[in-house]
Amino acid sequence: MKLSAFAMIVSMAALWIGSTAPAWADETDVVKSGSQQPQEVEVVIKMQLKYLLFLPEGYDKDEKKSWPLILFLHGAGESGNDLDKVKKHGPPKILQTKTDFPFIVVSPQSPRFGWNVDALLGLLDHVEEKYRVDRRRIYLTGLSMGGYGTWSLAARAPERFAAAVPICGGGSPRDGKKLKDLPLWVFHGAKDKVVPISQSEKMVEAVKSVDGDVEFTIYPEAGHDSWTKTYDDPKLYEWLLKHKRAKK
Repeated sequence: MKLSAFAMIVSMAALWIGSTAPAWADETDVVKSGSQQPQEVEVVIKMQLKYLLFLPEGYDKDEKKSWPLILFLHGAGESGNDLDKVKKHGPPKILQTKTDFPFIVVSPQSPRFGWNVDALLGLLDHVEEKYRVDRRRIYLTGLSMGGYGTWSLAARAPERFAAAVPICGGGSPRDGKKLKDLPLWVFHGAKDKVVPISQSEKMVEAVKSVDGDVEFTIYPEAGHDSWTKTYDDPKLYEWLLKHKRAKK
């Protein structure tokens, strides 16, 4: 099946305003002039998020079968409002010619620099509800800016993913403990002048320090583009499919 583009509305995380002892009574009964009283309001922010969707061959034939899913996060150069940019690298590029890919692939486009983790979690909720996703086999990957997004999203919700593959990105070493139980395969070019390899090294060491499950592949002669070789290698997808979240 060909890639198709969808626009959707997702809810961001609620912002809570108030103290740990909120007042649930009517404001007119609680707040008096000249006094300060704790109050609470739920604020939901909505945003539009466009994404490319790939459904594997055979998806329409077996309505009972669930499929593994890859969530792919692009780099800074593909940000904006032109979804064709997202097809420039990674799985969306591969899927333009390879139709026998055994995954559902969701490739959102960030409208600006950086990734909003709350929006991505909203997108994941939407996709899980609308399509036949095997929730035990959801995989996360991204390159450059998307590599940073991969580290960040994985640290926010490691329980949502069976494995993650950050490529030439970086994150906060303080997140090492959060990632302890998530299988990771990290890639970086030794000659990367855009995102120094030290960014991946620090994250790998942080995960290793808590006995986490992490593999690290360094391409000695590669610069910033350490993703083409990675995504072109069938072994990557074989590795992903070896991982499945345990049943709750």
